[in-house]
Amino acid sequence: MNHRPQRLPRCHPRAVDLIVAAALFACSFPGSVMTLPGRDLEAPWWPGVLVAGVASLALLWRRTLPRATVVVTLCCAMAVAALGYILTVLVIGPLMVALYTLARGSDRTTANLFTVFGIALLLGTALVVGPDTEPLVLKLVGPVFWLLLPTSLGTTTRLRAAYLEAVRARADHAERTREKEARHRVTEERMRIARDLHDVVAHHLVLANLQAGTVVRLMHTRPEEAERIAGELAGTTLSAVRELKATVGLLRHADDSETPSGPAPGLAQLAELAASFEPAGLSVTVNTEGRPRPLSAGADLTAYRIVQEALTNVTKHAGTGSAEVRLSYAHDRLSIAVTDHGGTTVPSSPASGSGYGMIGMRERALSAGGRLRAGHRPEGGFEVVTELPLLSPDRTPTQNALA
Repeated sequence: MNHRPQRLPRCHPRAVDLIVAAALFACSFPGSVMTLPGRDLEAPWWPGVLVAGVASLALLWRRTLPRATVVVTLCCAMAVAALGYILTVLVIGPLMVALYTLARGSDRTTANLFTVFGIALLLGTALVVGPDTEPLVLKLVGPVFWLLLPTSLGTTTRLRAAYLEAVRARADHAERTREKEARHRVTEERMRIARDLHDVVAHHLVLANLQAGTVVRLMHTRPEEAERIAGELAGTTLSAVRELKATVGLLRHADDSETPSGPAPGLAQLAELAASFEPAGLSVTVNTEGRPRPLSAGADLTAYRIVQEALTNVTKHAGTGSAEVRLSYAHDRLSIAVTDHGGTTVPSSPASGSGYGMIGMRERALSAGGRLRAGHRPEGGFEVVTELPLLSPDRTPTQNALA
């Protein structure tokens, strides 16, 4: 029962138009006999009612032919003004409804154009052929107000309907893309976890594999050296477990009871990282150029992981016993170059640029706002160079992240 009044305009537009036309035609009877106080009726009532009936009948086509309806009702209003009737809302009501319909269903320019021309023609008719006894203010102010009002209401209604339609469209689009966005975020999270686990596990497993192979080779010929390397192997595996636990701890939710065993690694631990490759037979030299400047927490971890992965690739593929890590601090960038000095390259080496390690390094650099390039050096060997943004001294970490 409560929904029927709301459905009537949409479900029965023809019935609504008939009711509106009948109501306006009924209003024409008192409008055609209205006079100024103290003055007699100068025109008979029936011509005004007849013209108002024609204008009201034209409203039946206001939805399909809004412009033609405005023209017909405007002509009828001009006829009423020429006959000497007072231009009140009772006699120009059909023109007001026609202008409202046009403003609601068309653009603003069209509605304003019809309204301006309608006001000009109606006022011109009232001033030229209308009765001289009617006050000038009444001739001018009334018609202007009554014709501007429906145009303004129709334009406001159209804009509000367009706004609501845009809101519904955005809501529908958000509903359709919600599942897609959720899948995209899950994929990104999987890739991030895969990069973290790859960096942690690959580094320590490569070192452990090399140390175990060395222990096997030296077990009979140099047992003291084999025993020493075996002790370092235990330390390598313990370090792998500890760092793996810390990495997994970072991936937990904040409400989990377990917390990471230590802070995330960064360039401050670069010396320890370089020393961890010595049992595998790789001597790493770290050189710094420029005044050291801080990085954001994410960029610091990214720099550490890139150096770790690059040195791991040198250990696996380069076939050389030395590598160099060079840190170059500029105005707003840190350049990190990891270089080895010779050796051969196998198909799975970083030279191909298609391994998961190389892909992970590039993704890490991009996620931190930097870039990475890798390739063979003309003088021999392989080089991985990455550039990462530095924290500006006059900005907070949050401002740098937003920048």
